[in-house]
Parts: sequence; structure tokens; C-alpha cells
Amino acid sequence: MEKITIQDLPGVGAATAEKLESAGYHDMMSIAVATLGELCETAGVSEAVARKMINAARDSMKMGFETGADVMERRQKVMKISLGCKGFDEMMEGGFETGAITECFGEFGCGKTQIGHILAVQTLKTDPDAVAVYIDTENTFRPERIKQLAAGIDLDPEEALQRIMVAKAYNSDHQMLLAEKVDGLITEQGKNVRLVVVDSLTSHFRAEFIGRGTLAERQQKLNRHMHILSKLANSHNVCVYVTNQVMAKPDQFFGDPTTAIGGHVVGHASTFRIYLRKGKKGSRVAKLIDAPNLPDAETNFMVTESKLEDVN
Repeated sequence: MEKITIQDLPGVGAATAEKLESAGYHDMMSIAVATLGELCETAGVSEAVARKMINAARDSMKMGFETGADVMERRQKVMKISLGCKGFDEMMEGGFETGAITECFGEFGCGKTQIGHILAVQTLKTDPDAVAVYIDTENTFRPERIKQLAAGIDLDPEEALQRIMVAKAYNSDHQMLLAEKVDGLITEQGKNVRLVVVDSLTSHFRAEFIGRGTLAERQQKLNRHMHILSKLANSHNVCVYVTNQVMAKPDQFFGDPTTAIGGHVVGHASTFRIYLRKGKKGSRVAKLIDAPNLPDAETNFMVTESKLEDVN
């Protein structure tokens, strides 16, 4: 059976197909799950034509239910990226998952960025063809740190830097655009992207949307960004690691008043959530607070020059 392409859909000519592909709609699945508004805006078509396109794309695919066994078979493709730290890997049952978003949140200096750098280097070691993408919003990416960490696990430091693609995001719109462009790196340039780091997820949104009056708009935009990252993780079996800032809740009198920025939008979109805090004698504490298949747990670790080390 001949494979159906986007150009075979009703109402799609060469020009429309080009517009769709440049906006990231490369296959039937991307059209089938798109909204009418998205297709009308992207391709400049009427609502009726967009509806026909979506229906035709859905008809060409098996879009109904599947068995749990089918899902289990697909889960076999999930890779685990180890952090090289026994306690952390045990907590995550082998490491950070591909096909999922893992969020680390905590105050400044608790190790969020360090974990991003270590994850990038460990990804390169896991797969000799792998590429890591680092979207830097706070000027935190340090090539010198990558070289230290690569040397610590016997990777060529210069080669490691060549296999990490870094982009600095200057505002929230630029950040969202960069996340969309990762799809093109994989589908058009053939890069074997296995990890996307966004450090940090919320700093630009927090700076640009000030006051309660802008909260709804900020959350909608953040929700769109998380949706793009989630689609990227699922479509290409990529591990997405995002760091998040925190704020103090002044109305909380008991327990830890620290809470993550982004509210339920970020919380629900993240597959795994880890709360990082400073421990005793320069150590750090990582607490897994949300995971679909793992119990809540915590581990202590130290950030050293070449790796993460367990604290007994």
C-alpha cells in the first residue's frame, strides 16, 4: 500500500504543503491531531478545507483505541539516561526517560543547571550518534563545564562540545520558536536528538508577564510551550529536561513554603517532577514528588568537578 503524504490530502496543493511543512506539519499524525484554528492560520485555508484535511488524515491512520499490550510494546523503545549517580538512578529506576518531560525545580544554587550539563554529557555517552540540544534562557550554559564533565567519564571534551547544540533565547516568543525548530533538526537535518534541555523554563515568562492581570495570558502561552515540548518528546522519543524557578508562599505557616512557578499548567504537563534543595555540608537533596509509575523518594548527592556523587 502506497504511503499517503500531506500533498495527497484534499485541498492541499504544493504551496499549501510547503507552508504546512515549514510550520512543522511533516506527517499525517501532525495534521490529524491539529486544531482547525492552527491549520487555518498556518496554511491560510478556510475552516471547511481544514476540517476535510483533518478528517482525511484521521481516516488514513489507526486513530482509535489500542490495547495495553500495544502500549507496553511501544514502551520498550523508551531509553533511560543515567546521571552516573547510584542514588539518583535508583530513585528514577535507571535514569531520566526519553519520551517524557522531567522538571527539576528549586531555589538558585541547588543544582538544576548542573544536572542539565551532566545529563547532556551522559546522553552523548549513552549513544555515540546522539546529539543534545540546550535552550539557554539565563546565560547558564558553560562549555568549560561540559569539558570537565566529559573528561570525567572518558569522553573527548572537544567532540562532546561538537555534539551539543546551544541556542540562547532572548524572550518567551524566541524560546517557543527554538523549541519548535528542534523538530526540523530531527526531520530535515537528520540529527539524532536524544535530549532537549530548557534552562530555565519560566524565567522569560516571569519577567514579561507582571501582575495578576496578565496571569491568564501567561499561563496560556506557557501551556502552548509545554504542549510543543510534550509533542517533541512523544513524536521523536526525546528526553526533555526543564528547570523551573520557585517562589515563596507567604500564606503558608507550616512546612516548606517553596512552590514552583507555572502552577498547574507546568505541573500537569511534566511527566516527572523533582524538587531540589540544599542539604548539609554542601550537599543537595533531590525529592521525586510526582511520577506516573514510581513511588515518592529522595536522595542526597554532591556536585563535584567531574560528576554527581552519592552522599552516604
